[in-house]
Amino acid sequence: MKVHKILNNNVVVTIDEKGKELILTGRGIGFKKREGDLIDSNLIEKKFSLENKDTAFKFTELLSQIPLEILTTSEIIINHAKQFIEGELQDSIYISLTDHIHWAIERHKHGFDIPNGFLWEIKKFYPKEFKIGLYALSVIKERLNVELPEDEAGYITFHIINAQLNGTMPNIVNMTKIMREILNIVKYHFNFEYDENCLSYQRFVTHLKFFAHRILNQQSQPQQDASLYEIIRQKYKKAYLCTKQIDLHLIHQYQHPLSDDESLYLTIHIERLRTELKNS
Repeated sequence: MKVHKILNNNVVVTIDEKGKELILTGRGIGFKKREGDLIDSNLIEKKFSLENKDTAFKFTELLSQIPLEILTTSEIIINHAKQFIEGELQDSIYISLTDHIHWAIERHKHGFDIPNGFLWEIKKFYPKEFKIGLYALSVIKERLNVELPEDEAGYITFHIINAQLNGTMPNIVNMTKIMREILNIVKYHFNFEYDENCLSYQRFVTHLKFFAHRILNQQSQPQQDASLYEIIRQKYKKAYLCTKQIDLHLIHQYQHPLSDDESLYLTIHIERLRTELKNS
């Protein structure tokens, strides 16, 4: 392999046999090298091949500006995350998470830690991803000797979720906001406290996560039989009244009236939750 581009002493770009760019990292891999020079294969520590050209370009730009230790730490965290989440992570995680860790550390060194206003919701709504965030803090402390606050575990959680849903950070924040609002409406409508360990609560939160994602991306719920909606509306009247409150709130705040199908699913989840908490 030959050097196609030198980003810094520790990162170079090469072209593979299929004509695709490969990003190679390794201590001193680019030191005193020029374009066209042969690459010492013994120095290669990691190879990155990103399918999206725009993502690959942004990644190479990022790598030219940050220390190799940040990249390798981010990669350890990403590989750990891949073992514990469902589905795949988008390539964008290599950019967003690496960049975030870099600037979080820089801010921390200068005493500018940013409080995470959604930390409570993140812990409750995304417990699996939050554990990854906590793991990330331990890796950063061990490898980079920087002890970031727990708030940063929440921000890292956002990046993991964002890469799963292929959205943007503001969308994830707004998703969490919508989920919190709906949970509060249900809570105060029935005047109960949630048992976060109960299966109905966990199912409801999972449903709300994707429901909020659909609202923000203007996606519709798959159509169901209209007769089923009428049956559910009549059978679960108390839960349906709560769903109507949610409907009014979403219209007022997000200009999103519930479709019959969205109302159906919300009503079923609310009824399950109400019944389980009532009988517990």
